[in-house]
Amino acid sequence: MDPVIIVGAGPVGLALALALAAQDVPSVVLDEGPGDDGYRPARTVVLRADTAAFAERLGCAGALRDEGARWTGWRTMRRGQLTRHLSFADVPDQGPADESGEEEADEEVAAPLHVPQHALTAALRAALASPPAAGLVRVVTGCRLDALEQDAKGVSAHTRGVRSTWWRGSHLVGCDGARSTVRKLLGIRFPGRTAVERHAVATLHAELPWPGEGVLHRRPPWRGGGDEVTARPLPDGGWRLDWLLPPRGDVVTPEALVRRIRETLSGWCRGTPPYELIDTGVYTLHHRLARRWRAGRAFLAGDAAHLLGALGTQGLDEGLRDVENLAWKLARAWHGDGTPEVLLDSYQAERRTAVAARLRAADQSLPALRGGGGLRTYLRGGSRGYDALLTDGHLGLGPLGAPPAYPHSPLTPTDVEGGVVVGTAPGAPVADVPVTAPDGTAGRLRSRLGRGVLVVLVAPGTGVWDRRHWVTAGVMPQLAETVRGLSVRGELLVTEAYPGAAAHTVLLVRPDGHLAAAFAGVHPAALRMAAEVLIGAAPEQAAAGSPAEEAASTP
Repeated sequence: MDPVIIVGAGPVGLALALALAAQDVPSVVLDEGPGDDGYRPARTVVLRADTAAFAERLGCAGALRDEGARWTGWRTMRRGQLTRHLSFADVPDQGPADESGEEEADEEVAAPLHVPQHALTAALRAALASPPAAGLVRVVTGCRLDALEQDAKGVSAHTRGVRSTWWRGSHLVGCDGARSTVRKLLGIRFPGRTAVERHAVATLHAELPWPGEGVLHRRPPWRGGGDEVTARPLPDGGWRLDWLLPPRGDVVTPEALVRRIRETLSGWCRGTPPYELIDTGVYTLHHRLARRWRAGRAFLAGDAAHLLGALGTQGLDEGLRDVENLAWKLARAWHGDGTPEVLLDSYQAERRTAVAARLRAADQSLPALRGGGGLRTYLRGGSRGYDALLTDGHLGLGPLGAPPAYPHSPLTPTDVEGGVVVGTAPGAPVADVPVTAPDGTAGRLRSRLGRGVLVVLVAPGTGVWDRRHWVTAGVMPQLAETVRGLSVRGELLVTEAYPGAAAHTVLLVRPDGHLAAAFAGVHPAALRMAAEVLIGAAPEQAAAGSPAEEAASTP
């Protein structure tokens, strides 16, 4: 069968090639550039816990550990006062922020990972040289897409440049950025707002008073401080500083930027400390959302599908979530499993809805956070409420930053026999609890994602029992037999505990880490039905025991 064609070799396109290769799907990556991302230290990305774990599974763990910085904490300041302090741990606390007038005690949230984008891209490229990607992914540089045709069996793409030729693929995914040629060739509109925010950026080495901690400082008290400045740690004593600028203002000259740096460092350190300036830049943020993310066998992902980034939100985070959502669905279609159209359609239904909600939350918050009006009557605590909302955007919490859920997905079964409520709602990301496989392999739940569904049994005591006993005891044999009989590849795992779940609860987890269903005990028929719905079967067909293949139509 023809490979999947991926247009664009940025982080999103490379991540998709790796995610497909992990599921034995070949791809051709068409790269307009020379095969590297360039060296721009001022261009960095912040990965939340879920997207950092995804990048690690793609083969970037070592590079992210060496090139990235996991922050130890976060400080939110207003004028000269500390208004919020958070310490970072492994498990996020998504509870509401304290909005009292007193300084908050430390809270625990998951530590974001801050990494230069060129380092992430290099790590993804390096992972392509290792199995299984080495034999499945072909990257072709110096070629620009200029034509695209589709038929019932695949996609044909024409490129010019070093390789002026036609390429044939089973599907095509446009990961070619904000000016996406794929999107234009498909005739998909890209409406939205221009110049939502503008920032000046500098990366430097210096000793700041909060080593390892990120800082959001609103209305700093020194002259020329502007409305807002953030400092985010990088490895080896590096920092990225961002200053919020007027959306349409004067050009920021090198002299003006150096003056900002010196005034900011002096304001924080009570005197300008020695510093080494590494890189600078000015960037403008836009908010746009493609009308459609699927057109036949062609899809959009990353900046080709959406632009966001105001109020601390991260566009690359959403691009990697696009990839994780789409890869397992494309893999099932590529392997010829009789994939129903609803499975491929669910990519747009889930991801576009989630990103639209993120953009809507940011656009509704902007009037209050950037100039009054808007949400003022809805945010308790005055300025502290605004600061908490903005902090959430930076840290991956709340409506501006929390990982998305897909509660209304067509892949989420409803009215399941033996269904039970746990701490994770259906369609939401599962907690990253420790798990053990029947062969004794132990790890975190997120490390097992990607290749099939996970069936997780909550079994207190398995951590201290001898594996030879618990693997054949109680409900394990029946559950193992049920998992082997699923119409989708599945893996059985056990965990000592899961938030809100009683002993013997069984969780069905999607390949991208979202909860499909939870059961009070082992219900083989209900588990099989939920797995059928998860891969696109209509609920009535799944309930009747009809395999998903019978519901399939030609993509």
